[in-house]
Amino acid sequence: MKTVILDGYTAAPDPRAWDGLRALGETVVYERTSPEEVVRRACGAEAVLVNKVKITREVMEALPGLRYIGVLATGYNVVDLEAAGQRGIVVTNVPAYSTISVAQMVFAHLLDITNGVAHYTEAVRNGRWTGAEDFCFYDTPLTELDGRTMGIVGLGNTGAAVARMAQAFGMHVLAVSSKPQNVLQGMGVERAASYEELFSRADVLSLHCPLTQETHHLVDDARLSLMKPSAILINTGRGPLVDEAALAGALNSGRLYAAGVDVLTEEPPRQGSPLMSARNCRITPHIAWATVEARQRLVTTAIGNVHAFAMGQPRNVVG
Repeated sequence: MKTVILDGYTAAPDPRAWDGLRALGETVVYERTSPEEVVRRACGAEAVLVNKVKITREVMEALPGLRYIGVLATGYNVVDLEAAGQRGIVVTNVPAYSTISVAQMVFAHLLDITNGVAHYTEAVRNGRWTGAEDFCFYDTPLTELDGRTMGIVGLGNTGAAVARMAQAFGMHVLAVSSKPQNVLQGMGVERAASYEELFSRADVLSLHCPLTQETHHLVDDARLSLMKPSAILINTGRGPLVDEAALAGALNSGRLYAAGVDVLTEEPPRQGSPLMSARNCRITPHIAWATVEARQRLVTTAIGNVHAFAMGQPRNVVG
């Protein structure tokens, strides 16, 4: 079986990481592939692995031998599932590989905002402590998380991990969730009756829901206006969950204290984003998923998915 990996670099910069596929037959690894190169590079492959490369209906029609598409991520919107189903092509993903890594990034952003770690490190490097009159100096609010309310949108694997970490900091957890009340009680989580209640009560709001038509711009100007001026928004989910212009406006006007985001609507932000210059907005380049451990799990599971398919017992099938 010939397998082609069209954009393997972000998951595994070393192509040898994919050696586990070579027992199944010819394996070709490309670091990156442009839309114009997809059909030519995947020609003759029975299995194709992709991360951000889109496999459209037109691509599938041009690859009659294609039988398997493995998505190197949890989200699989890069594949036209309807077209794949019609052609009998199996599509798989890699679920839950980055749960702890993403939850950890939530608190990396949150602690940087509440404790100013990056700010004070740079200030010390610039000599401000050396020249201080007192044994310490601080020019930002330093706040405790204990007793604050963590609002969570989406209580799946990652949202639940964030809830546990928040509780370890002494935070009260409030969530919008479809989980039964007895399950929420067992998790120590209070159900919010509506998004409006969640946004208005949260001291910190963290987004962990999938991107759908219903959740596109879930965080808009109307909901931001409900939030406390002291509140913090964290987005490690998907960029379009947030109306970036509305968030920038809330930050710049002081209607919202701070935001920490790991995802933007356009990635990389070649056209810019209003958040790039927004007041008190921390941005990281979509790296919450990319710890060494998470990427190892991703590659191992993706290889296992291909082997399972080759054995006639596909797993992690989507669609």
